[in-house]
Amino acid sequence: MLKHSSRGQSTLEYVILLGFVVAALIAMGVYMKRGFQGKLRESTDQIGEQYSAGNTTSEYTTTSNMTQTESVSGGGVSSSSSTSKQNRSGSETVSALSAE
Repeated sequence: MLKHSSRGQSTLEYVILLGFVVAALIAMGVYMKRGFQGKLRESTDQIGEQYSAGNTTSEYTTTSNMTQTESVSGGGVSSSSSTSKQNRSGSETVSALSAE
């Protein structure tokens, strides 16, 4: 009978130990998340100036040309072809961002 009691005690000890490990991992999760977010922010800060709608001036000219040809022959048989061309030119300027 003592053997059954000892086996139950060992199982209980393993369950309690596993509970402590899980609790420690949950508690560390908050700090790991903060560390990861800090590293991510540091990396984005090192990239440099980012796009900012208020500090960006854009001027583009877009030209579109389209030619469409349709031929209808006797008996209602038709064929069509089209050609499209688009050109875009211009510039984009980002003014200096102020550190706040």
